[in-house]
Amino acid sequence: MKKALIIQGGWDGHEPVQVSDIFARVLREEEFEVNISDTLNTLLDVAYMQSLHLIIPVWTMGTITDEQCKCVSEAVASGVGLAGCHGGMCDSFRESVTWQFMTGGQWVAHPGNDSTPYRVNIRSISNPITAGLKDFDVCSEQYYVHADPANEVLAATIFPNENPATLGYHCSNPMISVPVVWTKCWGHGRVFYNSLGHHADIFHAYEPLELMRRGFLWAAAGRDKALAQGLDRSAFEIKKKEELGRSGSI
Repeated sequence: MKKALIIQGGWDGHEPVQVSDIFARVLREEEFEVNISDTLNTLLDVAYMQSLHLIIPVWTMGTITDEQCKCVSEAVASGVGLAGCHGGMCDSFRESVTWQFMTGGQWVAHPGNDSTPYRVNIRSISNPITAGLKDFDVCSEQYYVHADPANEVLAATIFPNENPATLGYHCSNPMISVPVVWTKCWGHGRVFYNSLGHHADIFHAYEPLELMRRGFLWAAAGRDKALAQGLDRSAFEIKKKEELGRSGSI
C-alpha cells in the first residue's frame, strides 16, 4: 500500500486541520495509508521519510530547521512525491530558501484579500493533471507568487483583475499571467502545487479538489518509478571540492 504523510500546522487561518482531513479522505479513497502529524519532528525520521510515496505539507508561516528541511529534500530527491496547496506549501517557511527552491515558488501578495472573484485558466490540455478540465471561476484569495522558471505551468490567472487598484504600486506594470498550478522535478521526485486553498470550503467545488487528487497521484507515482529503476539521489548530490580533486575532475 502507498504511504502518505500530511504535516499540518502553522497559521490556523488556513484551516490546516480541515484541509488535512479533506486531503486524507481523498488519499484513502485512492487506497493510501495516511498519517497526519502536527509536529515537524516527524520529518527527522529518515527511514520513515524514505518509505513514503507522498509528503503533503499543510503548514503556513512556520519555521523549519535546516535538518528538517534537508530530510524532506533528500526524501523527495530519492523519488518521494511532494504535493500541496496555497500557503500550506508555498508560504510554509519564509526563511527557508531551500524550501522555496524545492517547491518552486513563494507567495508574496494576495491583492483584494479573500472573496476576490477571478478566473483560473487551464494552460495545458494534454497533461494528465489538467486533461479534460476547463477554465473555471473562484472567489477566494488570488495568489501572486514568485515562481521558478523551471516549473511546468498547468493553470494560471491574470493580474490585475477587475479591481486593479488592489495591486497598489504594482499597477504601473502591464497585465500579466501568474501561475496557479504547476509541477517540477526535484532529483527523482515529483513536485505538485496548486495556489487555491485559502479555506477548506474551496475544495467543495469540483475543479480545485480534482486538481489536488490528480496532483497527489502524479507526484506519488514517481516513487515507484524510482524504485523500479533502482534510482537514488546520489547522481544529484553536489560533490565537495576535495572529492572532485581526488577523482581527477578538478
